[in-house]
Amino acid sequence: MAVDAVLVWTVIAILAVGTFLIRFSFLGLIGDRPLPPIVVRLLRFTPVAVLPALVAPQVLWPNATNGQTDPVRMLAALTTLAVGMVTRKVLPAIVAGSAVLIIGLQLSAAG
Repeated sequence: MAVDAVLVWTVIAILAVGTFLIRFSFLGLIGDRPLPPIVVRLLRFTPVAVLPALVAPQVLWPNATNGQTDPVRMLAALTTLAVGMVTRKVLPAIVAGSAVLIIGLQLSAAG
């Protein structure tokens, strides 16, 4: 199925304008005023919510296994969660989860 180049660029332009307006509404209109304390408090949870939202689909329905849950990926995710909860640091959690994933995939491919 061929996609029209004009349609693609139109969609890109619309998405760019939409993204700009969303950011401008937050930064441009209220950027010079202090935010209410509840908003500041809620914004602190944004990084904590983004990483699991990006990772969860690849753990539960990975493309590499055609959407079938993979024990190696589940173990890596649980390791990441455990290390993160124990150390309260993101980088060691990511490194530990990545190591478990890499080693687990190597062992499952060899066996």
